[in-house]
Amino acid sequence: MPLLSFLLFVLITSFTPGPNNIMAMAFANTHGFKKTIRFCLGVGVGFFVVTLACIFLNLWLTNLMPIIEFPLTMLGVGYMLYLAFSILTSKDSSDNKDGGHTHFFLIGALLQFVNPKGILFGMTVVATFILPYYSSYFSYLVFSLFLGIVGLMSTCCWSLFGSMFQTFLSQYRQAFNIIMAMLLVYSSISILLK
Repeated sequence: MPLLSFLLFVLITSFTPGPNNIMAMAFANTHGFKKTIRFCLGVGVGFFVVTLACIFLNLWLTNLMPIIEFPLTMLGVGYMLYLAFSILTSKDSSDNKDGGHTHFFLIGALLQFVNPKGILFGMTVVATFILPYYSSYFSYLVFSLFLGIVGLMSTCCWSLFGSMFQTFLSQYRQAFNIIMAMLLVYSSISILLK
């Protein structure tokens, strides 16, 4: 396997803005880094499971892709627009200490199953870098675990950014929420226009 290409692809794709990273930053800005860790862990676990599913279902999904591509895309876009609306209408953290999101882990994990960027990333990394070079179940498990950890690290970095600038951004919460929501809407539109 071309290790450098694999690592560059994984790092660039994981750390660029997408639903996971935008939500992590927005959650951390609103609720703080400590509460957002649950979301980040959910992203890591969810992506681990999605990667395993991509490995074992890669050939099968490739044959079915023309059938499921549109519904999967619409489900992902719909969920991303819902998340954008949630960010746009979120209350100030001082008004709502729990934030209404006691299930951050579950939100992070479930996001992976409707996150088109994550699913396409998983399909690409599996088809390009894993299946052509490895055939043991142990190696599949190790790569899935590695990619889940990278997902955890990327969302933690974005969460850290959101929490570090929490005081500054709280002065501009409405503008920040509008920008984050617009980024999610842009992500949704770009998926539809691909």
